[in-house]
Amino acid sequence: MTERSITHSTFTVSRTYDATPARVFAAFANKDQKAKWFTAPGDTGPVTWDFDFREGGHEHNSGQWDGGPTHSFDADYLDIIENERIVYSYVMHVDDNKLSASLATIELASAEGGTLLTVTELGAYFDGLDSATSREQGTGYLLDALGASLD
Repeated sequence: MTERSITHSTFTVSRTYDATPARVFAAFANKDQKAKWFTAPGDTGPVTWDFDFREGGHEHNSGQWDGGPTHSFDADYLDIIENERIVYSYVMHVDDNKLSASLATIELASAEGGTLLTVTELGAYFDGLDSATSREQGTGYLLDALGASLD
């Protein structure tokens, strides 16, 4: 039997983009635009992707790493203010292992020449399968990919 544990942590990651808040918001709200950046390194692309971006909506995205394990992201959108903020809860799995559950807030603010995007995440990481450090690095990777998709 697996020994159970839980670790809690909060982190914040920010990026400034040379794009309007409306353009950055659209990169989250539009499935085609999100597909350009929302993927893990080595991911061969979504195996399944249900996308219902609206308050009360749900997103399920699963993919596979180079023929290896399958990973999945299941999010419920709790609060959406167009061009200003997105709040959602989500659970991450690799194969049948639940890695974590999190509450994430994305804030968009006008900044000189573009948009300041701030992600704050409150996470519960299960059984030593994931960590806040790893998730923060992954979030940074995704935000960098988002920035590249805006160019």
